[in-house]
Amino acid sequence: MDSVGSDQATTSRRTISAKIVVAGGFGVGKTTFVGSVSEIVPLTTEAVLTDASSGTDDLAATPDKTTTTVAMDFGRVSLDSELILYLFGTPGQHRFWFMWDDLVRGAIGAVVLVDTRRLADCFAAIDFFEDRGLPYVVGLNCFDGVLSHRLEDVRDALAIDPAVPIVPCDARERESTKHALIGLVEHAMRQSEAARA
Repeated sequence: MDSVGSDQATTSRRTISAKIVVAGGFGVGKTTFVGSVSEIVPLTTEAVLTDASSGTDDLAATPDKTTTTVAMDFGRVSLDSELILYLFGTPGQHRFWFMWDDLVRGAIGAVVLVDTRRLADCFAAIDFFEDRGLPYVVGLNCFDGVLSHRLEDVRDALAIDPAVPIVPCDARERESTKHALIGLVEHAMRQSEAARA
């Protein structure tokens, strides 16, 4: 093998890719989260909200929302030269949850986005990942940079284990969402190491 081929093989061996799921309730900011951090144009499966969903989808907290994810969002981000993350955003409505098992297959973990204005909307996502033993962090979506509640109060309200990180973030801000992803990768690595010990 020539030196160029050898260098490429060495580089490809050092590059690691990982799948991460971004989940949460309807309208919490999953599509925005994936789009803000993705270094490629994200693939989205947005459909226009219609009158048929008016009795099902609660728009009280997001009255300007006109579209919704019906399959998934997909994006990609390089945390550094050795780690590439592939992001899969789940649909938020209950009627699309049959896709979640397929979307999480092979994932190292999940970011569960939480909107404290509608805290109950994230319970099902948290239960989903806890039932499957998949590491997750809570991404506390701080709209307009405002943290409305203390992290300890949110943890108590969600009744999650003290080991589960809660990461305040703004789904619109790249550095903020990147920080949440780094928190998840670190948490997943700690859990993997603990399982091997």
